[in-house]
Amino acid sequence: MHDALVTLIGGSRPVERDSWRSLWDRLHDGGLRRGEAVALLASLSTTPPEAATLTALLDSLDERRPPSAAPFRDTVNVVGTGGGPRTFNISTAAALTAAAMGAKVVKTGSRAYTSGCGSMDLLGLLGIGLTGSYEQTAEVLERDGIAFAGTFVYPDEIGLLARASLPMDLRDIGRFVNVLGPFLAGLPAAAQLTGVSDPRMLPAVRKAAEHTARRTGRTVWLCTNDLGADELLGFVPNRVRTYEGGGEDEFTLRPQALNLSPGHIGDLAPVTTGGADVVRHFLDLLRGEGDPVAEQTVCLNAAALAVAGRLTADWHAALAAARAAIHDGRAHALVERLRTRVVSVA
Repeated sequence: MHDALVTLIGGSRPVERDSWRSLWDRLHDGGLRRGEAVALLASLSTTPPEAATLTALLDSLDERRPPSAAPFRDTVNVVGTGGGPRTFNISTAAALTAAAMGAKVVKTGSRAYTSGCGSMDLLGLLGIGLTGSYEQTAEVLERDGIAFAGTFVYPDEIGLLARASLPMDLRDIGRFVNVLGPFLAGLPAAAQLTGVSDPRMLPAVRKAAEHTARRTGRTVWLCTNDLGADELLGFVPNRVRTYEGGGEDEFTLRPQALNLSPGHIGDLAPVTTGGADVVRHFLDLLRGEGDPVAEQTVCLNAAALAVAGRLTADWHAALAAARAAIHDGRAHALVERLRTRVVSVA
C-alpha cells in the first residue's frame, strides 16, 4: 500500500507533499491498485484530513496544472459543495440572474449529487454548452457576461481516481471530492461564492477556502445555514464567512433585515416529473412566473454574487436589481440567447 495512504489511515502524522506527489505519479502510471484508490477516497470522505495534510494535498494537485490562465477580472464564480436538502438548481438560476443584472459570472459545477439534476444536467436539458478551455471561457464571458466552465478546470487526477475505483461509483465513495470540488477547480475568478451543506466537512472547507484565498488572492465567501442547504436561503439566517486580503471575517444575512418573506424548504423542491418539466419550471422562475419563495431565494443568491463581485455594496439595491432583471425579462432573454449559441462541450 502506498505510503500516503498508510499515513492517511494511520493518522499519526500529516501526509507531506512529496508523498502526495509520489501517489499521483503512481496513479498516472497505472500502478495504483483499485483497492488503494477506493481506500483513499473513502478515507478522505469519512474523516476529513487535518490542515497540514489538506494543504499538502491541494498544493500537490495545483503544481501539476498547466500554467495558469490570465485572471478573469471582476468575475465571480458560484459553486456549492453539494448535499443537503433536495432543491431545484438555485445556483444556476442565480448565476443567470446576476449576469442579467450586469455582474460577470462564471459557473463551475457537476452532475447531480443529491438534487437529481445538477448544474451540468440542467444545462444539457437547456441546450447550453460548456466551455472547453480558458481561452473560450474568456471569450464567452466577454460576449455574454456569463460562462459555464467544463471539466477542464479540474485536476486530471480526479478523473483518474474515479476510473481506478470502478466499478465503485465516485458519488458513493468520493464525497470528499465533491465537497472540495470548489477549491480543486483551477478557475482564475476574482471572487468565489460557495455554499456548504455538511457541518462535519466545514473545518476542511474553511481551511481550503483560506488556503485558496491566500494562494490566489481570490475573495472567497463560504455560506451556511441551519437547514444544511448549500445555497443562501431567503427565509432563515445565513452565515457568511469571508476570506479576503489575508483576513477572515463573518457576517449574518437575516431575512427580516432584508425584507424577505417567510418560506419553507419545501418551496424549493426540485421537479421530478421529467426533463421537459424541469426546463419549464426553471424558465418560469426566470421570467417571474414561478413560486415567490423560490424567486426570492434566487434573487438573494444573485444579490450575493453582485456584492461579492463588486457590482454593488448595497444588499437592498442588489435584491431590487435581481427582481428587476427577472420581471423585466432580461434574465429569461439571456437564457434564450445562450441556448442559441454553439459551444463545444468539454
